[in-house]
Amino acid sequence: MTARILVVDDIPTNVKLLEARLSAEYFDVLCADNGANALAICNSEQVDIVLLDIMMPDMDGFEVCERLKANPATEHIPVVMVTALDQPADRVRGLKAGADDFLTKPVNDLQLISRVKSLVRLKTMSDELRTRAQTAKTIGVGDPISEDVQIEQPGRVLLIDGRASSQERIIKALKPVAEVFALTEPSEALFEAAENDYEMVIVNSNFDNFDPLRLCSQLRSLERTRFLPLLLVTEQGDEAMIVRALELGVNDYIVRPVDPNELVARTLTQIKRKRFNNRLRENLDQTMELAVIDALTGLNNRRYLDNHLKILFNRAATRERPLSVCLTDIDRFKHVNDTYGHDAGDEVLREFATRLRSTVRGADLACRYGGEEFVVVMPDTPMEMAASVAERLRFIIEDKPFVLRSGRELHLTASLGIATNTSSIETPEQLMRQADRAMYEAKSAGRNRVVASAA
Repeated sequence: MTARILVVDDIPTNVKLLEARLSAEYFDVLCADNGANALAICNSEQVDIVLLDIMMPDMDGFEVCERLKANPATEHIPVVMVTALDQPADRVRGLKAGADDFLTKPVNDLQLISRVKSLVRLKTMSDELRTRAQTAKTIGVGDPISEDVQIEQPGRVLLIDGRASSQERIIKALKPVAEVFALTEPSEALFEAAENDYEMVIVNSNFDNFDPLRLCSQLRSLERTRFLPLLLVTEQGDEAMIVRALELGVNDYIVRPVDPNELVARTLTQIKRKRFNNRLRENLDQTMELAVIDALTGLNNRRYLDNHLKILFNRAATRERPLSVCLTDIDRFKHVNDTYGHDAGDEVLREFATRLRSTVRGADLACRYGGEEFVVVMPDTPMEMAASVAERLRFIIEDKPFVLRSGRELHLTASLGIATNTSSIETPEQLMRQADRAMYEAKSAGRNRVVASAA
């Protein structure tokens, strides 16, 4: 996994050292010797990670980080502060500025590479979601989403900790920002995390006879907890566990003794990121739905029909089962629009879709084909049964008037054409053409009737 890393430090020796370490791992490295240059590079180049020194003239690392996170074009870039400052207050300040992690000089090579690779993986996933959300916005079916997620409701955190005393300290520290549910038995944690709506899991490594990384691995491998942020609490200097944890996909870590302010800052960062990514996924789900759903009627649209009909047609051919299509057209619908307006026409289309849904079976596929035309695809349905379904639909259209919001009643009918797959029909397109010919035959014969194709 490669990425483009920006190293920012006013001391050339430090820059060269980090550049050499990262280049040895095949990362593409950019360099800046001050904050202004760093901001300019992030605005003009693709940057995946920023390794940022804090102590720099003119503009320190805290300010650079704040500016990056305040800019919608760069707010998504992970920032790791590389510094000689090692006090909890400095880490808290950096986390509040938007930093993702800290590395203390002199930098440990394994920790550096593990942290960079971990952040690259997370950014790659987030970038994919952001790209799809941007595509949705571009085509007008999605809303813009900012990473500046405000924590208005407390987070829900699951704590797995083998000692009551440390459980109590962590719960007390997080009380202002999160509701914490604590477990002492790691064996219960996987089920608890999978079955409940948590926004973060904290795993304390203070168990005597249990490997905390085993639980982290299980949480990452389970579908329902794969994207749940994980924070590991570990001993100072236990670099091997930290490196392994990052390789397994743990999002963050904090060392004992735990500083309450740092714990709060890291927890808030993970909860914000979780909520942001949740919104991206919801946006993506909505976009996918809008791409295949007709906005007016709520039925599947033609794009979905074109793709899904191929699947159903090929499946029917493989299994040697019947597949029928009913193409329906509302009779004299243009007269409705011309006489009562397009709003009235939309009301008719929505009510027609409602009646169509009430007629088709659960296995059938109902779609709006375009304008006033609708399609019902009926798997495992021979011609006679499809004609019976179509006749039922024809009857419920004719039987009751369409009542507009104005109170006006419109008496409408529909013409329906049926086609069923036979040995002479080799493609779904041919099947649709047969149904189309049958429908126009129904119209030519006087409308308000069902005609089955004799092909």
